[in-house]
Amino acid sequence: MAETNPTVVVLTALAVEYGAMRELLESPDEIVLADGTRLERGRLPGTRWTTAIAELGDGALTAAALTTRVVAELRPQCLLFVGVAGALKDDLGLGDVVVGTKVYAVHGGKQTPEGFLARPQAWHGSHRLLQAARSALRDLDGVRAHCKPIACGDVVVADERSALREHIRRTYEDAYAIETEGSGAAHAAHLCGRLDALVIRGVSDLADAGKAAADAAGSQRLAAARAAAVAAALLRRHEPGSREVRDGGEGPRGGLGGDQIRFEGGTYYGPVIGKITGRPD
Repeated sequence: MAETNPTVVVLTALAVEYGAMRELLESPDEIVLADGTRLERGRLPGTRWTTAIAELGDGALTAAALTTRVVAELRPQCLLFVGVAGALKDDLGLGDVVVGTKVYAVHGGKQTPEGFLARPQAWHGSHRLLQAARSALRDLDGVRAHCKPIACGDVVVADERSALREHIRRTYEDAYAIETEGSGAAHAAHLCGRLDALVIRGVSDLADAGKAAADAAGSQRLAAARAAAVAAALLRRHEPGSREVRDGGEGPRGGLGGDQIRFEGGTYYGPVIGKITGRPD
């Protein structure tokens, strides 16, 4: 399909997460980036967004590298990472959704004779997207959602008594869920500049010894579908190009907002006449 509307990129790690998002798109077609990364791009009903989705695979490093490539080529207005996670709080149930107010990278630190000294890193979710999510969730039936921090580490937690669970509890006590890609995507979005980004995760297990049984019972499919539903509701509430421009400042993607033209370093003889035909690059 021809890209005629502003673009949002929705990234996933697993096939079940990708499938949940793909089911929401109308007439998706495949696009291939210069490095071979493949996405499908289609229309999300009820929005003005062109939605491009990708299945990146596991891990924060992969997410960071490929997010950078995708953003550089597609230049979206916003980016979501949507998928499944393990619960870290007792009040979460399978199928609940956690919208990341911030994402923690939980493995940074220094090992000393006195023990491990954590060096916390965190990336806050986009205020615009969080506000749209909070608004959308008030009217979204059938989904129990929480706007809370998310922990990210390159490890699958399947033991509630593990040293890692205890480390997260002591150092990142407010984290509600644990997953493996969000910090990479969030960091890449941060480095790309003025890009709204948010991590949305459905709870597929309780990060305990019952993980394998929960997965086998279909919890990942349920969690992925709920997370995709929240992402879609958010995008129906969040209008493309909604950033305000004040005092000649920059709009989305670092481009100009409004009917403005820049000719830095130019010399002008007489009036300049032009026509705005689309968003500037």
